[in-house]
Amino acid sequence: MDEKTLRKRLKEIQDNVVVLADMVNVAIRCSVEALKNRDLTLAQQIVADDLKINHKRFEIEEECILLLQAERLTESDLRFVVAVFNIIVDLERIGDHAEGIAKIAVMLGDKPPLKPLIDIPRMAEKASDMLQRSIQAFVSRNVEAARRIPCEDDEVDALYDQVYRELLIIMLGRATAISQATYLIWVAHNLERIADRVTNICERVVFMVTGRMETVEVSKY
Repeated sequence: MDEKTLRKRLKEIQDNVVVLADMVNVAIRCSVEALKNRDLTLAQQIVADDLKINHKRFEIEEECILLLQAERLTESDLRFVVAVFNIIVDLERIGDHAEGIAKIAVMLGDKPPLKPLIDIPRMAEKASDMLQRSIQAFVSRNVEAARRIPCEDDEVDALYDQVYRELLIIMLGRATAISQATYLIWVAHNLERIADRVTNICERVVFMVTGRMETVEVSKY
């Protein structure tokens, strides 16, 4: 494989990672939108589309495996491929979290909400924004951004704690609300895990650029 062809294939893999991240980000936003608006059609579509996310992950994985057969991979190229292997796993898992939220939206159906959904959409917005910027850091090889983004996980954690406390109070005061409140806690937990997986992506970006395996510091409030 000549150098021009190799660079082209590396760029195609990078572009496909961006496509996968975009698919996952749509799933995050739409799953919470479906929950908020009691949109069962949208929720069912997110569940169905998870298969497309899985397929895209495997497609990228296969491209990386084929590329490893090339004889002209530099150390930097190898770090890129290793990072991609890990990033696409986290992206697929994030898609699973979004699918989980959509399934909860289906289970809740058209039941009246226990309370206006305010903090859960905020969690989704923050986690989605962190994910988008982590992929931008991946594309631009921006180590500084990759180290900063995980610090914002505090905001998602704080919102999760707030959602948990509010729903616990509702459950303590109204036994009939326990089931629905538990589902919403699961939703918040899925969003909290999405932010955690963004931290994993950022760590892989740091490795890809520097060659060092670092645990990105995440301050706790």
